Amino acid sequence: MGALTASLIAIAGLALGWVAIEMACKPCLDKGREAIDRSLNPDYDPDDDDIRAPLNPSTPPTDENASDSTSTVVKIS
Repeated sequence: MGALTASLIAIAGLALGWVAIEMACKPCLDKGREAIDRSLNPDYDPDDDDIRAPLNPSTPPTDENASDSTSTVVKIS
């Protein structure tokens, strides 16, 4: 009876550990699973991807005071 109890506790511990890892690493695991699904998809062609698309698309600042320069102009009165 002790072996049965120990094995049930071990199985429950493994299940809880698996759930904890799935919850903690969810973003990374989702990206990996998407990559695996995409690579196993026979209709996916990597040559169809737009290679000129920016890796991190962002919109330009719309603020009038915003500038792209790295220097700062200081007025001394």
